[in-house]
Amino acid sequence: MRKIISLFMRDYAGTRLVYDEVAPGAEWVAAGEGVATRKFDGTCCMVRDGVLFKRYDAKVGRTPPAGFEPTEEGPNEHTGHWPGWLAVGDGPEDRWHREAFTAPRIDGTYELIGPKVQGNPEHADSHDLVLHGCEPLSDAPRDFSGLKTYLAAHDIEGIVWHHPDGRMVKIKGKDFGVRRETKP
Repeated sequence: MRKIISLFMRDYAGTRLVYDEVAPGAEWVAAGEGVATRKFDGTCCMVRDGVLFKRYDAKVGRTPPAGFEPTEEGPNEHTGHWPGWLAVGDGPEDRWHREAFTAPRIDGTYELIGPKVQGNPEHADSHDLVLHGCEPLSDAPRDFSGLKTYLAAHDIEGIVWHHPDGRMVKIKGKDFGVRRETKP
């Protein structure tokens, strides 16, 4: 899964928050195109041909491990992130992935959520895989101030808009300085 662009421009030199200027390539969201869906806070995974993969970020200076499948040509110039996939293994570092992957899943990308993932901001009782795009948000605004207010009022990580042609754009509460409680 390629990195998804943010809806608004970010102040990389200062606060790292977004400001009220639509990012290049995200204009279609502001124009009312695409479907808004809930962004879950966990860790990205992919099911392909019955195999579970976890997202791996080979940041600048890190040598990707054997089996790394990059989703971009190289690291992002601003963040140094270089996302890719690694097959989930038998080691203890993949325990929660294996716990969630107990039933067959359709091919696609998922979010691993649960008690031992990211401080459990989704308040899940067990580890699970949530299919990306599964929860539409028909009431989500598309403007800067409306989104800041919406994300402050809803206990969600953010929003991902899905265009019919496959493009995606995201915005997170933390992009505006909105924080979530991680433990119930």
